[in-house]
Amino acid sequence: MAVVLALLAATAFAAGTVLQQRGTLSTPAGGEDARFLVQILREPVWLAGASLQAVGWILQAAALDRGPLVAVQALTALSLVIALPIGVRLTDQHVGRRDVVAALAVVVGIVVFLTVGAPAGGTTNPSAGEWWAAGLIAVVLVGTIASVGRVGRGATRAALFGAAAGVGYALQAAVTKVFVGELGQGMAHLLATWSTYVLIVSAIVGFVLQQSALKTGALAPAMAASNASTLVCSALFGIIVFDERLVHGGGRVAFAIAGLGLAVIGVVWLAASASGTAATFADHETP
Repeated sequence: MAVVLALLAATAFAAGTVLQQRGTLSTPAGGEDARFLVQILREPVWLAGASLQAVGWILQAAALDRGPLVAVQALTALSLVIALPIGVRLTDQHVGRRDVVAALAVVVGIVVFLTVGAPAGGTTNPSAGEWWAAGLIAVVLVGTIASVGRVGRGATRAALFGAAAGVGYALQAAVTKVFVGELGQGMAHLLATWSTYVLIVSAIVGFVLQQSALKTGALAPAMAASNASTLVCSALFGIIVFDERLVHGGGRVAFAIAGLGLAVIGVVWLAASASGTAATFADHETP
């Protein structure tokens, strides 16, 4: 059931991201003007995308409640592959042969990683120290990558902001796995627990950075970098926080890691192959 829910979440994330990009490209303010973050709230197509993103989060949360963090996040990373044909239709994205090969690499890599590695959860009650370590890593990575992204342009800016957003989303997914188990304890408990506020902050940070990445007009670099960093950081948080491990024996771990590496290479390749996309969409932005 976790596999089905994660794939449905990936589909909702993909469609929602493309619609949100269409909305961000319709705002009068340019990518350097933070007012576009308010203007998108008046765009019906963006709001439709946001609704699909919310549905995706609910499906992802249900999947995380039933499966390991690493496995669920690997499957939701397929949203990039799903988004490409939708982007061609709705935002005139160009998908060439190199993009198709890279997308296939993502799919094959994730399938190999999940079937060979069979990641499994180790604990459902992580210690405070493990959470502090994960939070510190996330803050340092987001701050560093976003700072570099501010001076970038076009596809480079999209990739860097997307990567920073992906770190936030990885932390959000890790916290969601704990948050889901606390939903049945009442509103008073939710307002008093740390996971509620970390979930909100990580979601807001991821939202702002992802919208800034989409505003460049380069869908593939934005989503590729976001999915790559989300996948890698989710694997890292799964190990640090939940003590998740891959199946041992017969050299299977090496093959599983190779599959994960192939998936990451595929998403990075997608980002690189779309280096000219931002220029194609530059006319959508208002200086």
